[in-house]
Amino acid sequence: MRLNGRRKSSNVDDRRGAGGGMKAGGLGIGGIVIVALITWFMGGNPMDVLQNVDPTALTNVTERPGNGQQFSQEEEELAEFSKQILAGTEDIWSEIFRQNGMEYQPPKMVLYTGSVKTACGNGSASMGPFYCSGDQTVYIDLSFFLQMKRNIGADGDFAYAYVIAHEVGHHVQYLLGTLDKAHSQMARLSQEEANKVNVRLELQADFYAGVWAYHDNKQFNSLEEGDVDEALDCAKKIGDNYLQEKARGYSQPETFTHGTSAQRKHWLSLGISTGDVSRGDTFSVSESAL
Repeated sequence: MRLNGRRKSSNVDDRRGAGGGMKAGGLGIGGIVIVALITWFMGGNPMDVLQNVDPTALTNVTERPGNGQQFSQEEEELAEFSKQILAGTEDIWSEIFRQNGMEYQPPKMVLYTGSVKTACGNGSASMGPFYCSGDQTVYIDLSFFLQMKRNIGADGDFAYAYVIAHEVGHHVQYLLGTLDKAHSQMARLSQEEANKVNVRLELQADFYAGVWAYHDNKQFNSLEEGDVDEALDCAKKIGDNYLQEKARGYSQPETFTHGTSAQRKHWLSLGISTGDVSRGDTFSVSESAL
């Protein structure tokens, strides 16, 4: 992505080094993050498996002034990158909301290490990036991006931007009332039927990530050759079927919570190619059309 000279969001709370990560033992960091990747992208609750992750074991570290914590140069670059991507979502969604007679209230982003307290409860690196509507904040432990690259081969700056924009997409759903409505509906359904509603919620967040990318590129010429392929490859590798087959050797469609590889690629691609928010009503189309 072309981000040189782009502004960085000031709406970021950098709490890295303040978390209470514990060594998990047994699995090792690679195995732990595979669990995190699978549970995050499939919508499971990693807190049932792991309480905290020690996201260290990084090389080429430099000391970050202020708290004595050491981070790799790669992680420092990811922190700056994340701030620029968040700024891009602020610019684009503010304009889209304005054009539709609404005012966009951007989410905050918290960068943390190991564990973090949120209005939705205690968060952990094992949960991966997540959005909490209780405090309207996106939470990210940046080690997740490093391990996403190393463990499932989902690599590239636009792939990482897609993950951030997906979480911001949940914030857009919150502002529009979609998130609360879907969660209220899910609470009245069986687990299998609730999973189907959640799939529609997640696919719409994928679509919104694509909408952001379309307009960001139109305004800033941010996308380079290969960027879209990176994001679509990431969407493929975070499909429920792909991750379940990687972990178990088979998939169980009734447990899908985020959508198949084909579905995630479709809705992300639709957003990127059209930039038209009116095309993203995943709740009205038939299940076969998803």
